[in-house]
Amino acid sequence: MRYFRNKSAAIAGLLLGGCATTTHGGEALPSALEAGWKGESVCTLQHQGETHRVLRCTFPPGVGHERHYHPKHYGYALSGGTMQLTSASGTRTATLATGSDYASNGVEWHEVVNVGETTVTYLIVEEL
Repeated sequence: MRYFRNKSAAIAGLLLGGCATTTHGGEALPSALEAGWKGESVCTLQHQGETHRVLRCTFPPGVGHERHYHPKHYGYALSGGTMQLTSASGTRTATLATGSDYASNGVEWHEVVNVGETTVTYLIVEEL
């Protein structure tokens, strides 16, 4: 179950979300922090406590986030843009508003790429 404050937040909730590695269909998947794009990190650890950690994930135009999973988390779009999402339910493109936020019970797997002309940046607060 997810809670969204607006339509853009609902779309953002589908795009964002990691701790350790999990498996999906026998494939080992990294968390959002460990996953990157073409060998480069896209998320940095901003803070970690006993119960949560905060990630900052930045996607310039043409940069994405390779297949990964997310535990239960809260996300906030510092700067919005146009992202393409691929998950078990298919591929779609969504335009996200700056200031959108969402809460998610987790994402089994997905991958995203910035197909717009602006850099997209999120803060993600994950439960540990």
